Amino acid sequence: MSDLALEAVGLRKSFGALKVTDDVTLRLRPGARTALIGPNGAGKTTLVGLLSGTIRPDSGRIDLIGHDITAETPARRVKRGLVRTFQVSSLFAKLTLLENVFLAVSENAGASRDLWRPAGRRRDLISRAEAILERLHLGDQRRHLVTEVSYGVQRLLEIAIALALDPKVLLLDEPAAGIPAAEVAVLLDAVDSLPRDIAVLMIEHDMHVVRRFATEVSVLVHGRVLMTGPPADVMASPDVRAVYLGSAGQSRFAGEARDA
Repeated sequence: MSDLALEAVGLRKSFGALKVTDDVTLRLRPGARTALIGPNGAGKTTLVGLLSGTIRPDSGRIDLIGHDITAETPARRVKRGLVRTFQVSSLFAKLTLLENVFLAVSENAGASRDLWRPAGRRRDLISRAEAILERLHLGDQRRHLVTEVSYGVQRLLEIAIALALDPKVLLLDEPAAGIPAAEVAVLLDAVDSLPRDIAVLMIEHDMHVVRRFATEVSVLVHGRVLMTGPPADVMASPDVRAVYLGSAGQSRFAGEARDA
């Protein structure tokens, strides 16, 4: 059995003549808190698509807890414990927060096909859904419709749904994007509270979020990993400042490094 939660080796993906992922190797240990950063067009979302199975690699290998999942479907990867959130919300807007999480809990437990048993009688599954919402400090809003809560709460709900699927590896695609500054801290507190054995890979642009979340940062540029290391080392790297932000942003990026 591998001591890695997720290992991607030599991933390559091209769309026609455009090489989007170029020999990427990435390793996450159980409990990892890794941020994936890079300029627009670096291939971050494509890489997450390769990891989650929505995009097939041209070559390379992906292992999850020692199992080769390179050719497996996204649904099969979820069953094995690889779960992803998306930049664009995909919640059931006319259902409550509790109902959204209950559906995920039911699917994970194999109870969603039990059409003859009313959901209200599955007290065990309801309790599980409520416990997940409480963990993310959403218990008080569990009876609210998705349309009645803020966008920040909706992003938290997406993480709650991901937790309902019992992830071993959680891929967060810009979870703080579009959230008011006052709610970002709440989201980061929720991420901090995730079980410590879950490996988390977060795509993020905001370096304040990266510094708060990550113990390791990988920088992707032109589909290749430029550097992987602690946030302070990455922020202090002249290569990262020059390529990731360009010369105009170097002074601000250096300031982030000094604050780290």
